[in-house]
Amino acid sequence: MLPTKFQPLVFAFIMSGFMAFLMSGILTLLNLGWFSGFLLSWLKAYLVAHACAFPLVLIFAPLSRRLTAKLIRQS
Repeated sequence: MLPTKFQPLVFAFIMSGFMAFLMSGILTLLNLGWFSGFLLSWLKAYLVAHACAFPLVLIFAPLSRRLTAKLIRQS
């Protein structure tokens, strides 16, 4: 197991992985349709998407937290 200090990195990696996997699959299907090489094309798109999504999540998570805090009324 990893130490607690790595929780934000692990969360960002897993969350960006799920989002990149689903979005790349949806967009590959919408743009190319189902064909014999679909799964390989999806995998290639996923690898590129996750390589982009992980650092972007790390960059934009603090901004998202601040914006959320401003939009949510404290009770």
